[in-house]
This record gives sequence, structure tokens and C-alpha cells, in this order.
Amino acid sequence: MTDQQLDCIKIKNLEVFGRHGVFPEENKLGQKFLINAVVYAKIREAGLKDDLTKSVDYGEMAHFMTDFMMEHTCKLIEAAAEQMARALLFRFPAIEKITLEILKPWAPVGLPLETVSVEITRGWHLAYIAVGSNLGDRGEYIRKGVEALRENQDCIVEEESEIITTKPYGGVEQPDFLNGMLKVRTLLYPMELLALLHQIEQGADRERKIRWGPRTLDLDIIFYDNWVVDEKELQIPHIDMQNREFVLKPLAELAPYYRHPITGKTVSQMLQEL
Repeated sequence: MTDQQLDCIKIKNLEVFGRHGVFPEENKLGQKFLINAVVYAKIREAGLKDDLTKSVDYGEMAHFMTDFMMEHTCKLIEAAAEQMARALLFRFPAIEKITLEILKPWAPVGLPLETVSVEITRGWHLAYIAVGSNLGDRGEYIRKGVEALRENQDCIVEEESEIITTKPYGGVEQPDFLNGMLKVRTLLYPMELLALLHQIEQGADRERKIRWGPRTLDLDIIFYDNWVVDEKELQIPHIDMQNREFVLKPLAELAPYYRHPITGKTVSQMLQEL
């Protein structure tokens, strides 16, 4: 879903009490905070049908934020904002993205100021993750890898493709692969998601000795929203996806019209050209 398809619900200057701060007296005595929130969600149906169940209940949300600030204690308002944004995204499934600002009017800095605030934007991201195995019990390695991904609180596996058998890629003599694709909603950023996938691979005794060599479990990020990432450890979209039938075929099963953010070609187009 693009931001153009999302609408906004705004809560301004919600006054709450909390015990957040670096100093012990702040944690003990507490103080006033202000919260601004901009919620991004699909609320057109709610407006057309005049139906609250199709929207986000801003009254319930305001009470949730108030209770959260009172029940938790953080040294930094950065941490309070991060934890509250995550909690809101889980509590209200209709929220796709949220911009949250926490203001601290009585910040103890020893200078005259109106307020100090932290503002963050957090939300769900869509990732397509390729899975593969060609050592040992290949199907079991894949099953356990998907299960480990499902067990992570910041990831929701929404769809799985059929598992296909493919020939090795890259010229290394080795057994045939089982390959598939996952559609995942995640709160993790790309490098955080990569670290999780490496952790799951290590749990399957993955060894990185030969490039394009055999492996018990392979997990690769193919797409992440429409982001382009070019880091030494990670390239998104996957740099060689357009040449890999074992990637494009299961990906086309889940997202045939998903467009490559650089070339503009759909997954189906890339598969046909290959």
C-alpha cells in the first residue's frame, strides 16, 4: 500500500503523566508530558459507511497512550516513543504507520526553554524473502526456517509460495535445491531483518565457505517495499534476482505485478524475459 492510499487521524497535545527521565527524582516524582500522534490508515470505508469498526478509535488510542506512559518507565523519551509506537502498531492492526511525538515541557536542562521533544515515524513494511536448501532434510530446514521467522514478534508471514525443485546456480557442482518465497510484513528495518535472517540461518548450521555453494538454509531479502539499499552487506532489490528463475518463479506466484523499483519491470515481465 502506498502512502497516497492512506489517510490520517491526528491527536494533538494529549496531556499525560509519566515517570520518564535520567534523574532519580524524575522516576520517583514524575512529570507532565504531551503527545502528538498522526496515524496513517485506510479509513475511506469508515467514512462512507459511518462505521467506527472500519477506522481507528482515537478515544481508545488516547487512553492506551495515557496508560502506557503511566505504566512504563524509561530513562529517555526516545525509548518511550519507540516502545509506545511499537505497542500501538500491535494493539491497533488498522494502523499502517504512525508518527509519534513526545514533548517534555519541564526538561531539567537548567536553561529557559518551552519544551524538548522527540518525534519518530514507525510502521509496517512489506518484504519478499526467498528461501532455499540443498543439504540434508531440505524440506525440514525450510519448514524450521519459516517457523523461526513466524516466532519473531516483529515479523508476520502472510503468504508462502509452493516449494519447487531447481538446479544449482553459479556453476558449483552440488545437489538440487528446494526453493520458495515468503511474503512478510515486518517492523524491522532492512539491516535488522538481515541480522535476523542470518541468525535463523546459523540456527540451521549454515556455513558460508563457497560462493553459490551448498547450504542447509538460505534466506535472502528480494524486495523491501520499494526501497533501494546499496550497502556492502546488503543490496535491495536483490542484485541478481532478474537472472534467477528459482527466485522469479515463486515470487511471481505471490506478486506477479510487483514492480522492480529501479527497472520498473514487473516480476512477470522479468520471468518472461528470462
